[in-house]
Amino acid sequence: MSMVSLPGLKELIESISRERNLPKTAVQAAIREALLKGYERYRRAQNLDRKHFDDDYFDNFDVQLDIEEEGFRIVSTKTIVEKVTNSDHEIALQQVQEMGGEEAQLGQEVVLDVTPDQGEFGRMAAMQTKQVLAQKLRDQQRQLIQEEFQDLEGTVLQARVLRFERQSVIMAVSSGFGQPEVEAELPKREQLPNDNYRIGATFKVYLKKVSQGQQRGPQLLVSRADAGLVVYLFANEVPEIEDEVVRIVAVAREANPPSRHVGPRTKIAVDTLDRDVDPVGACIGARGSRIQVVVNELRGEKIDVIRWSPDPATYIANALSPARVDEVRLMDPETRQTHVLVAEDQLSLAIGKEGQNVRLAARLTGWKIDIKDKAKYDYAAEDAKFAEARAKYRPEEVDEEVEDDVEEDLKKEELKYKNREEEQYAPEQE
Repeated sequence: MSMVSLPGLKELIESISRERNLPKTAVQAAIREALLKGYERYRRAQNLDRKHFDDDYFDNFDVQLDIEEEGFRIVSTKTIVEKVTNSDHEIALQQVQEMGGEEAQLGQEVVLDVTPDQGEFGRMAAMQTKQVLAQKLRDQQRQLIQEEFQDLEGTVLQARVLRFERQSVIMAVSSGFGQPEVEAELPKREQLPNDNYRIGATFKVYLKKVSQGQQRGPQLLVSRADAGLVVYLFANEVPEIEDEVVRIVAVAREANPPSRHVGPRTKIAVDTLDRDVDPVGACIGARGSRIQVVVNELRGEKIDVIRWSPDPATYIANALSPARVDEVRLMDPETRQTHVLVAEDQLSLAIGKEGQNVRLAARLTGWKIDIKDKAKYDYAAEDAKFAEARAKYRPEEVDEEVEDDVEEDLKKEELKYKNREEEQYAPEQE
């Protein structure tokens, strides 16, 4: 059988495998596919009869690599017929018998060597082979990364800053000890305003998405602004959460506030079934030691740990911490609208700077919260207003998506803050 020589093939496979961290079998498969495309280009260039080649015309061709001899052969699988109409796909029974296949029968398949001469392969075919090989190696690498990190989606990884591209930070992450590093992208919207991203700096990042497809650039999208990072940091720092004695019920995070005058802030609701355990105290730690570790990792982000309660009124009052709430009136449980009454000196604290405190409390609890001055509150008028609204609209016509209305009602209170274009996290409320 003839063979096209490829000097240095064995060394080439080993170097590509080492540099791209790919198995040798994957590199060999990429080379075979690239050589087959090169042969297809050669055949199309040699097509003097202008025969039409369909997309699947060369499906019965294959490449055999000889690593030790450092070369390759092209073989074709042909069907035995009485009369040949397509010499690339068929072979005459008489010809097979003359080649020593006396027992061959019509309809059977044989594999034949169709390797061109060394000098006939051509410069254009070699260029095609090189281009296809580069593409196939990239595809193999992407597939490997996807398989390696698919199960790690939604977990936290250690990352190191490599470089900057536009407003994104390109970081190096690893799937585990001893595994090679791959590139991940930290977009502008997923960065923390207090982080100092410099080359070589290390951060804990949340693996938000493993991309598929043939897009350029890193496949891994990581985040420093996702609420999942806060959950991981608390679970890592609080043994009671790791042991499932304390559970995190809900998280609302505003890592990139709409105004630069407001800092990042998170509210986290915790609970326990053990009467002897204080879930809030367990998360805060002795003299704030545990929560301080989380705050330091998030570069000074403000974190409120509150106690979850099955009673909505108690839960809402806790969520508005550190403000002191006098009364919570569940005006319409069906549409989850509530009035929270506070003293005049607690109004600004309950609302928060540019509405941040009440905005996060609304996201955390899933209730639409209106902060009211208790001294000026008219019980009868407010009850009549809601009674009229319930009589006017049937329950099925009431919009159940109350969270989208939180910002509008805050505007009515003349807080004048800009609504973020994209929320970082919308937790499911138990």
